[in-house]
Amino acid sequence: MTVERTLCSELPATTGPVTVAGWIHRRRTLASVVFVVVRDRSGFAQVVVDDSAVREQVSALPEETTVRVRGTAVANTKAPGGVEIVDPVIQPLGAPSQPQPVDLWRPTLHATLPTLLDHAALTWRHPSRRAVWQIAAATLAGFRSHLDGLGFTEVTTPKIVGQTTESGANVFSLNYFGTDAYLAQSPQLYKQMLTGVFERVYEVGPVFRAEPHDTTRHLAEYVSLDVEFGFIDDHRDVLAMLRGVLAAMVDAVREKASAAVELLSASLPAVPESIPVLHFREALRLVGAPEDEPDLAPEHERVLGAWAKSRFGSDFLAVEGYPAVKRPFYTHPQPGDARWTNSFDLLFRGVELVTGGQRLHNHADYLAALSRRGEDPADYAPYLEAMSHGMPPHGGFAIGLERFVARLLGLDNVRYATLFPRDIHRLSP
Repeated sequence: MTVERTLCSELPATTGPVTVAGWIHRRRTLASVVFVVVRDRSGFAQVVVDDSAVREQVSALPEETTVRVRGTAVANTKAPGGVEIVDPVIQPLGAPSQPQPVDLWRPTLHATLPTLLDHAALTWRHPSRRAVWQIAAATLAGFRSHLDGLGFTEVTTPKIVGQTTESGANVFSLNYFGTDAYLAQSPQLYKQMLTGVFERVYEVGPVFRAEPHDTTRHLAEYVSLDVEFGFIDDHRDVLAMLRGVLAAMVDAVREKASAAVELLSASLPAVPESIPVLHFREALRLVGAPEDEPDLAPEHERVLGAWAKSRFGSDFLAVEGYPAVKRPFYTHPQPGDARWTNSFDLLFRGVELVTGGQRLHNHADYLAALSRRGEDPADYAPYLEAMSHGMPPHGGFAIGLERFVARLLGLDNVRYATLFPRDIHRLSP
């Protein structure tokens, strides 16, 4: 027989017999009564225990023990939500919890980052940690909903591949039944091929980068939000699409995770109707870098982010025209000057968040690009076949979910926004 369950968040609108289920979040023992706070996915409920036998039972049930509580909901203005449960019957749903390495009942979770990560299955239970991923989940919902509404098709692509996608990033190699293979650095080649099928595609999935970075912004595995679509004029169409996606993601966080935003005192950005754009050459001049610098350093990004905020009141800045030497072979050159490309990086609050741009779409251009880089077209045969059968002008972008959430919440390390991080030091939990 299934017991009808009331969520803690539903109690303010409920009186009379109720059944709640969750974890013992906190016990507070007084002379003649014990207050037990039960936590479920929706919030908290206060249970008042004054029966001596039940009080003795509760004394043997530590915090984080799972329980079912049957009792009567009554109004009490001093209780959380204005309602408490009296005359309870408490049923443990498992063995008493073992001692915790951190106090989850405290409003603020006082723990170092290694402690949080080592005990992630437990520390994610804390309301402030759960709120981070509730915001991430709302971000994903906004991403998908917006693109679905624009006629995109969600796709899934292989994560075990036979060739690297981006020569500038290290790869994880593996033995695939006696053949060399790699974990996918991105779904780039596949999403381009599928643009020739569906015109508009997106994917939410893991990507892998074997880059030996031990920084606050890099992970060896992260969730990439990839978009690719056809029949564009140039990379500015891609940037316009990106702007709409970002606005939808922020709106979804505001609408679906408002309680989490409030709990974390998060400052959500206003996505401008038109994201400010700066050419790479001008960016170098603004940050005082040499004219032949091929990329922007993190300090350059911070300076440019501050400049965009001061000049335009924008948390976002697109730097377009990256040098061809720093972009993959499939990147479309800037018309009239092939030193530069029809690509961009989007900075969010002074940190690179997105790389995007226009791709090559003519088969002959791909053969020439690969030849210039000394690569064998045979290594890309299925990809090049797609390009030989009428591919539309197309482009796209990729957003790192964890980095987006970290910047959104002002977290100083991307690992705070990652459920179970993978980096050069961590392979568990």
